[in-house]
Amino acid sequence: MAAQANLRGEKSFLWPDIELAVRNAISRPEPDFAGGENFQAGLAAGYELDLWGRIRAGIEAEEFRAEASFYDYQAAAMTLSAEISAAWFQLLTLKKQLELTDQQIETNENIIRLIRARFTSGQIRAVDILRQEQLLESTRDQKIFFETELELVKNRLAVLLGRPPQNLFITPKKDLPELPPLPETGLPLELIRRRPDIKLAYNLVLASDRDMAMAIRSKYPRLSLDLSAQSRSNNYNNLFQDWAYTLAGNLVAPLLYGGRLRAEVDRTEALKNQQLYLYGQTVLDAFREVEDALIQEQKQKERIQVLERRLDLAQKTNKQLRIEFLNGLSEYLDVLLSLDQEQQLQRDILEARQTLLEHRITLYRTLAGGFETERTNSAEF
Repeated sequence: MAAQANLRGEKSFLWPDIELAVRNAISRPEPDFAGGENFQAGLAAGYELDLWGRIRAGIEAEEFRAEASFYDYQAAAMTLSAEISAAWFQLLTLKKQLELTDQQIETNENIIRLIRARFTSGQIRAVDILRQEQLLESTRDQKIFFETELELVKNRLAVLLGRPPQNLFITPKKDLPELPPLPETGLPLELIRRRPDIKLAYNLVLASDRDMAMAIRSKYPRLSLDLSAQSRSNNYNNLFQDWAYTLAGNLVAPLLYGGRLRAEVDRTEALKNQQLYLYGQTVLDAFREVEDALIQEQKQKERIQVLERRLDLAQKTNKQLRIEFLNGLSEYLDVLLSLDQEQQLQRDILEARQTLLEHRITLYRTLAGGFETERTNSAEF
């Protein structure tokens, strides 16, 4: 991974740099110089002593960034899992919607046959037949819509699973699962320790703090040691017999850089403050998301209860209106409107139950508990 590669590169400054140089030169003869071949070989090593911890601060910054990249991976994996779950429940809902529309189409077709028989006896108007046929075509239109959505959801689910579209063969269950009990939300401190996006933001704060420390320590003197060994000969066979060694210490202190070092300190300090603000905002957003998910689930449960009561009343109303129509006490238009409302409520309840499951998925994602991937810790990552 890129973050681990950056970390290894930063750690390399803790070790000396060693270089090997080999040179072969040929000189033309001059009046005072015989000329010929000249062979040279040498080793050079350089090492900077980390007197003020500047190198160590850079390493720590990359360690925190590597840790942050792991939590970023966890957050992405969690989001992907939530999207797959939501797509799966949507797939189940659409399958159930298709079954329901097939039943409604069959019901509407049966009603058309019945009222046509009554039309021949003069008990119903022709416009009532047309209205019932209109309801039938509206239900067929709903079926086409659900069939289209089902194929689109299959394609999206295939892509989320890393497969090409139209290459997903599944046989989902017919019914949506029952909603399990609410999970324990825990204390706010536990949420901070669980959420990968919060831990990501926190590690970026620590990394920016180490960047600032590195910028400050870059203003201090640097001490480095240089060691070189060199051999030279006009004969290749005698090249490695005689060596010349050099050991040198270098002390370099910045004197005048036009304010560049101070500007770097100011820049890293500003970035640190920015990351600190983003961390605080991430924590607040996490608390809000949990509360929002709890409220949405509670209110969605209440809405489903209202829809179920409305459906029960619509079924009773439709039954009563059919009786009154058969007894000549009401128009067929009233029966038709109540039937349309009943069928629409049946579809609305299925959609509301799917939304309730999506709210629970959102709650699980905001709590971020009990989640594991193939890479269970940052060291493996």
